[in-house]
Amino acid sequence: MSTEREMEFARRLAAAARQEQFLTVMSREEALAAFRAGVAHAALPPETLPLADTLGRVLARDVASPIDVPPFDRALVDGFALRATDTEGANADRPRRLALNREILACGVASALPVDAGTATPIATGGVIPRGADAVVMVEQTEFFEDALAVDVTNPVRPGQFVGYAGADMAFGETVLRKGTVVTAREIGMLAACGLSEIAVVRRPRVAVLSTGDELVAPGEALRPGAIYDSNGAIVTASVSENGGEPVPLGIVRDDEAALEQALREALAQADLVVLSGGTSKGAGDVSHRILSRLGKPGILVHGVALKPGKPLCLAVSEGKAVVVLPGFPTSAMFTFHEFVVPLVRALAGLPPREEEAVPARLPQRLASELGRTEFVMASLARGQDGPVALPLPKGSGSVTAFSQADGFFAVPAARSGMEAGETVSVVRLGAGVRPPDLTLIGSHCIGLDRMVGLLAERGFRARTVWVGSAGGLAALRRGECDLAALHLLDPETGCYNAPFLEPGMALAPGWRRLQGVVFREGDARFEGRIAADAVSAALADPDSVMVNRNAGSGTRLLVDGLIGAARPPGFWNQPRSHNAVAAAVAQGRADWGVAIASVARAYGLGFLPLAQEHYDFAYRATDRDKPALAAFLALLGTAGAEAALTEFGFEPGGGDS
Repeated sequence: MSTEREMEFARRLAAAARQEQFLTVMSREEALAAFRAGVAHAALPPETLPLADTLGRVLARDVASPIDVPPFDRALVDGFALRATDTEGANADRPRRLALNREILACGVASALPVDAGTATPIATGGVIPRGADAVVMVEQTEFFEDALAVDVTNPVRPGQFVGYAGADMAFGETVLRKGTVVTAREIGMLAACGLSEIAVVRRPRVAVLSTGDELVAPGEALRPGAIYDSNGAIVTASVSENGGEPVPLGIVRDDEAALEQALREALAQADLVVLSGGTSKGAGDVSHRILSRLGKPGILVHGVALKPGKPLCLAVSEGKAVVVLPGFPTSAMFTFHEFVVPLVRALAGLPPREEEAVPARLPQRLASELGRTEFVMASLARGQDGPVALPLPKGSGSVTAFSQADGFFAVPAARSGMEAGETVSVVRLGAGVRPPDLTLIGSHCIGLDRMVGLLAERGFRARTVWVGSAGGLAALRRGECDLAALHLLDPETGCYNAPFLEPGMALAPGWRRLQGVVFREGDARFEGRIAADAVSAALADPDSVMVNRNAGSGTRLLVDGLIGAARPPGFWNQPRSHNAVAAAVAQGRADWGVAIASVARAYGLGFLPLAQEHYDFAYRATDRDKPALAAFLALLGTAGAEAALTEFGFEPGGGDS
């Protein structure tokens, strides 16, 4: 006759035998696939928070700047605002003397007097560039004569010198931060510079954390014989926070089926994900699998994975929420947690996968540096032909976006005067990490391209955009620094856009058409009611009319040059790099006219005289066409979603040769 102990042993063996069906071992890949199929690895819905509360959160949607940053052309040094042509040939022996206007432009002070030929206006760093001025000379390169109210300039000044143009950092309507960006101090600075006081971020997933086992004792309590402290609960809780989740620690639950079922139901009611450690093996004390089978369909997805350590892992879904039962041993628990749970927590929080701390990358061209000073260079990463390429960012210390657009930085030692082309540098990560983007676009900016990049992100491809103008984009493509060059260059000899500028091995993808025209303040009789050519002729004949130009190498500059010929009217040397900066100069009265696209004119409330439909297209290396990210972008260009986005801005889908 069996003793009571033998009967209990027999019951335990029978229970273990019944449980065997729940331990069907899968491969790691099969288990991951089953888990991803059963649980949506997607960001949770957004919530709107005050800007100060968004540190470490993930942007729920793209953020476009509601203003130009800076909102006006500003001085980058203390000195004098003047016309660059008035300083030609200046040197210490033969300085150029300029009469001073009777105002001083401190920060926050609007100019009341224009800078005419032969005059200059004292201006502080950050001051508004007055009408007529196209450069600033540093005070160190001048000699002031108080009695004569004049200043001698001892060095020639180039047009645009020490001028920060409106919208040069962030243009009105430009997408400055992408959905999925992790908010750090640098992003908060950008959002504050845009004037935004609150922002939509992905809601953090609430992760309930339980430990089960009669042998467990909470840290801080007395350790009874045969018991151990619960380290899994503390480790899992910290790891949840570390990966963007909000932990809900629910303590230790005993090996009692009723108590554990109640604890799991309460956890499901208050969390997005439940993580339980302990009770996954085939031992007779395991009750979690029986509870999971009746909490809700589909129930258990995986019970047993071919891992060492971590074989007894259990993955389930109840009430549409994941329930993960980790092995009890700490090493097994954390291995499986980081392999299976961390990707889900980060996906729910809208975070990217975990990344490395540093990336070796090649410099595409020589980088000069000041000998004797260690220089830290902000850089973005692109995918080169033979590995990552480090692209030093062109924006200076006054730029908010230089820090945000950087994937990281590398150092040029004080003993060196620069780094040579082809050298490998170690890019140290900043914030969210340094994984090279799937696609790099360099060239001319367009709000329509911002929208295309957003649509591409929805298809799982991350893009980097750098705005250097059409010619700069082609040069970058030639050097292998980007996948796509965004351009709108008109060849005056053929009358065709873009195609004549391609080199052997390059191909052109038609983008869309944008209406270019003359922008002016409504009510100006020199422009109102006229055709563009006649209006420009009238403006050129008026010595008081001030234009705002565009930078050399831009597609718009070619159009302007064809419009004005050899004329060099006032404002010709004021050459910002964007349509927005042109519109801002006109809207603020610092210039009377310029050339920009129709959508920008509407945004700034300006009058518009049509000139031409320009073709905004994309050049790429023909051999790269089948690369996944590039192929996805090219396929996107003609879809209904893309055409709807372009139509919203007044662009006409389709491009190519004219």
